[in-house]
Amino acid sequence: MKWSSLSVLPLLAALCRAAPSAPGWSFNLKKTTSGIVALESIVVSPTLVVFFDRASNDPLQINNHSAWGALWNLETDTVTPLNLLTNSFCASGALLSNGTMVSVGGDPNGFVGNPGIQPGQQAIRIFEPCASPTGEGCTVFEDPVNLHLLEKRWYPSSARIFDGSLLIVGGMHEDAAFYNIDPALSFEFFPPKDSAPRPSEFLKRSLPANLFPRVFALPDGKVFMVANNQSIIYDVEANTETILPDIPNNVRVTNPMDGSAILLPLSPPNFIPEVLVCGGTAVDPAIQPANLSSQFPATSQCSRITLTPEGIAKGWEVEHMLEGRTMPELVHLPNGQVLIANGARTGFAAIAQVPDAIGGSNADHAVLTPSLYTPTLPLGQRISNKGLPTTDIARVYHSSITLTPQGNFLIAGSNPNAQFVAPAAGIKFASELRVQTLDPPFMFVDRPKILSAPAKVPFNSRVTVPISVPAALRSRNAKVQISLMDLGFSSHAFHSSARLVFMEGSISPDGRSLTFFTPPNGRVYPPGPATIFLTIDDVSSEGAWVIVGSGKPPPTLE
Repeated sequence: MKWSSLSVLPLLAALCRAAPSAPGWSFNLKKTTSGIVALESIVVSPTLVVFFDRASNDPLQINNHSAWGALWNLETDTVTPLNLLTNSFCASGALLSNGTMVSVGGDPNGFVGNPGIQPGQQAIRIFEPCASPTGEGCTVFEDPVNLHLLEKRWYPSSARIFDGSLLIVGGMHEDAAFYNIDPALSFEFFPPKDSAPRPSEFLKRSLPANLFPRVFALPDGKVFMVANNQSIIYDVEANTETILPDIPNNVRVTNPMDGSAILLPLSPPNFIPEVLVCGGTAVDPAIQPANLSSQFPATSQCSRITLTPEGIAKGWEVEHMLEGRTMPELVHLPNGQVLIANGARTGFAAIAQVPDAIGGSNADHAVLTPSLYTPTLPLGQRISNKGLPTTDIARVYHSSITLTPQGNFLIAGSNPNAQFVAPAAGIKFASELRVQTLDPPFMFVDRPKILSAPAKVPFNSRVTVPISVPAALRSRNAKVQISLMDLGFSSHAFHSSARLVFMEGSISPDGRSLTFFTPPNGRVYPPGPATIFLTIDDVSSEGAWVIVGSGKPPPTLE
């Protein structure tokens, strides 16, 4: 979309000014460490991120034991421990329609330094909306006796759906090495919709490499899923599964052969859904881990499908990253590009099952340079790392990354070991407490600003908010993008519920207000928290945190 017609004379001089020469991307190391291995992360407010680890021997302490939950303050780069009851290792989660964060599932075991830990497979952890910018008084609520899942689930996935509730998919019941040999072959919901879990033939067919299925709510209310090399569309209301084409070339994309996946930006008026799947491994999952290797090459393949009848009939379109990656993560930028970050060139997920593990790592050769994927470019030209920096911190198994409301990426975690292993131990992939941001070039120039926004924005509505626009970005030909984003829940190379919906809109002739039109319903954008970014010529504002819809607890269609 373009800026609306500019007729105000005082702005004419600004139109002739050239855009500033932008600096490049950069990694920036924070002075504070995370205190726990941040293997899961989710933004829960404009200033706060929740980190989860397993109940292990992490150095951050609470109540005379090691913490495995923490709040990271985006403004001060400080960390505060959270007190948990259940083991959140390898859980999933999302934000509900009323802004509540829910973490589900986890590890059945206890760990060193936490003798009172309770099993996590049926856990439901609640973090209510936190009005305090510092997180003061905000904590995780758990009641394992009275508040729990219907089925035990370790390594599940989740997605917020059209009524603001959480769909929970798959996982396994108990500790199993490498493959899913004690599977949870079902779906359930939070809040519950049924008295028992819903069986899934898809999860049965996609064994044994189907942990952390990649799950996306589609703009018609149905749900796309991919596990192993298979994919379906699940109709929540009819409880039916429609089989889609397999991922091409024998590539497997879910744990322990982790690729990643993302729902590409949805654009009005038709909001046509496309899914991108990148990385993983082309290997037969019948091969036991004793016959695999940390040096087995990951695939460079990306596969993309349009989820319309014509697109499904056409099948997956194949392209390639600049390198093979296992355990990458795909994350939206506000301008619609996708960041490809983290992971390794060889090996597998999980810990110490292959005979040549690197310490505990089943993977080797960390990928240290991210890439950008531009969905609108022609096939073969979409992926580039030109101008992208290289880090010296490996982010392999149990790492996380999330876009922040400030517009940069918060990167933390990495721990392919059976417990916390300090860097002093001298192994190649020790437990990682260092926290970085990956800062886009627009972080270092004058940016547009959304000066205020309503706490709630209804569906199918026209909304006007005050803004300011730097003189260098005031142009009749400027490319204006207004993105409505769920920043997602990062766990195990997947960003659950991550979503970007572009909104139609325009900037007023005087450059002081932005008007946009919200999505038509909760199928296009599931009701709940969102961050609104204004991007002008690829320079993005800081995000405005809002609730889309009524803010009522689920289920709600408002």
